[in-house]
Amino acid sequence: MFTGIVEEVGRISRIDQNGESRRIVIEAKNVTKELRAGDSCAVSGVCLTALDITPTSFAADLAPETWVRTSFSRIQPGAQVNLELPLPVHGRLGGHIVQGHVDGVGRLEAFEPIQHGDGYWLHVQVGPDLEKYLVFKGSIAIEGISLTVAKLNGLCCSIAIIPHTVECTNLGSLKPGDPVNIETDIMAKYLEKWTSRDRQQSGLDINTLVSKGF
Repeated sequence: MFTGIVEEVGRISRIDQNGESRRIVIEAKNVTKELRAGDSCAVSGVCLTALDITPTSFAADLAPETWVRTSFSRIQPGAQVNLELPLPVHGRLGGHIVQGHVDGVGRLEAFEPIQHGDGYWLHVQVGPDLEKYLVFKGSIAIEGISLTVAKLNGLCCSIAIIPHTVECTNLGSLKPGDPVNIETDIMAKYLEKWTSRDRQQSGLDINTLVSKGF
């Protein structure tokens, strides 16, 4: 489990392809101090298994599904990625509960300064399958960053970003049109399942009553 608090911005140094599978090598100097082979690490919001760890880099294997269904499809050597180690049992939940299981890919519409302020507006277009889980002031993970929804306008989600977040993540390296990893709040997904089950059960009960003439 992760919290969406980025610990380091790494850099893709190499992408090796073997058939439809790929191995990425990530340059990093902080998270590698704690990583051991087989450990999990969130890479721009995707939970991956660390391999071939050195003091300045580690590798991770990507299945074809991971490559196609995440923002990794846009990365090239030199691309910046957000890195976070799993939350220790005694750690603080500084952001929100993030699993590292990407729900879908959004599209960066704009990243612009806030007028008369020192922050930025991040505008991301999402699909209808993701929009239903977003609420005003609710949590969302974008590229593995724990953020708070500030505005919702149809399928456009807007987030207010402080300068510190820009400095400590890969947001400044992205450009309009880039795909970004989206993980919605796990609580919203559980709530949808529970309410959906309740609606189905209620519907069955009503149909049963109708069939019996009540």
